[in-house]
Amino acid sequence: MMNSSYVSYFTLAAYFDTGVFKYLYFLLILSLYVFKVCANVLLVVVICVNRSLHEPMYLFLVSLFVNELYGSTGLFPFLLVQILSDIHTVSALFCFLQIFCVYTYAGVEFINLAAMSYDRYLSICYPLQYHTRMTSNKVVVLITVTWSLPFFAVFVTTALSASLQLCGNIINRVYCDNYYIIKLACYDTTINNVYEFVATFFIVCVPVCVILYTYMRILKVCFSGSKQTRQKAVSTCTPHLASLINFFFGCLFQILQSRFDMSSVPMILQILLSLYFLTCQPIFNPIMYGLNMSKIRVMCQSLITRSVLGGCCNFSHR
Repeated sequence: MMNSSYVSYFTLAAYFDTGVFKYLYFLLILSLYVFKVCANVLLVVVICVNRSLHEPMYLFLVSLFVNELYGSTGLFPFLLVQILSDIHTVSALFCFLQIFCVYTYAGVEFINLAAMSYDRYLSICYPLQYHTRMTSNKVVVLITVTWSLPFFAVFVTTALSASLQLCGNIINRVYCDNYYIIKLACYDTTINNVYEFVATFFIVCVPVCVILYTYMRILKVCFSGSKQTRQKAVSTCTPHLASLINFFFGCLFQILQSRFDMSSVPMILQILLSLYFLTCQPIFNPIMYGLNMSKIRVMCQSLITRSVLGGCCNFSHR
């Protein structure tokens, strides 16, 4: 029997020998990470430097893109090191830190998407009262709750898991997962399970209910409203809905893999499914919003054009 305070490392058992292909995987993962960072940073900069985009919808997008950067950084550098390593171990301290990062990323994503759906609901259902209902103070409060609630809830979750007495240190994942830490516990984990149920209710279930309610109201207005109202709903809600569906699918893959026997599924597919919500969402969101929202698309093109022309001018003056 081992107490987690005495476990110096965890072994990640989901990795397998890829031979010389590990360098190819390393380059692919590195390319994905660089693309995610560049795409999300570009959109954050575009929104921040253009005062015409300082509206609630775009401020929520900044929060979303920052969270994508946060989640990606909590996983990808670690994956790059593990791909090149022959011994797939991680210190206990870093393991719990990674659990904190991954779970807070997921929590912030859920609440941020709910805040965005609420914003779209006010914009479409109450267009004349939108600016009085969605004030700058309300935006600040919503973004503050979006970040503070998951950070507090996941901090308690991580602290409870770190205090467990463990009977092993092997995690069948390519990254640290709190669910698998709890499975290693020697004794009763009722407190952990009850707390996780309550935290999941506030971080996942409540946002999902908000999303469902707001979109039911939006659909009702679209069916009874004018053609202009329907066009506005489609143009502003399409990227948000696509982001929601993509993230929900990723979370569904995560739940299925954690709760059910996946031994019949090839290992490489198990790894891809477990990484889906951490890898695809940070790529999907900047592409979806960058291409579908005309204001962002025009500003990005303008910023890139100025950068290229400025670089050419500087080069010609040399």
